[in-house]
Amino acid sequence: MSLPDRVLQAVRKCYDPEVPVNIYEMGLIYDLRVDDAGAVAIRMTLTSPNCPVAGSLPRDVETKVKAVEGVTAVQVELTWDPPWHPGLMSEAAKLALGMDLDAPVPGPGDLHQIDNRSRDR
Repeated sequence: MSLPDRVLQAVRKCYDPEVPVNIYEMGLIYDLRVDDAGAVAIRMTLTSPNCPVAGSLPRDVETKVKAVEGVTAVQVELTWDPPWHPGLMSEAAKLALGMDLDAPVPGPGDLHQIDNRSRDR
C-alpha cells in the first residue's frame, strides 16, 4: 500500500466522539497531501467553531498520521473556510446517520421550504 493510502487509512481512524462516522466520511478533510519526502499536510475543518473537540481532534489526526511508517512530518491546518455543512458528507456517512439520501441537503446558511400540504389532507 502506498504512503498516501496508509495516511488516508490513519485519518479514517479518527472520529468525533459524538458522531459514529469517521472524519473523512464526514467531509471534514478538505485537503491531504503527501510529498516525496514523507511530509504530510492536512487541511481540515470541524462541524462548528464551537465543537467540543476543537482542541483535541486536530491533535488526534496529527498523532495518528505521525504513527504511519514513512511519514516524516505532519502539519494539520484547521480552517473554517468554507464552513462545513451536511452536503460535504459521503453517502456512506449519510446512510450511517440515517439521513434521507433523496432529500436535498442544505448548504451553509441555506434553508429548504418544507411542503406540509400533504400532511394536512
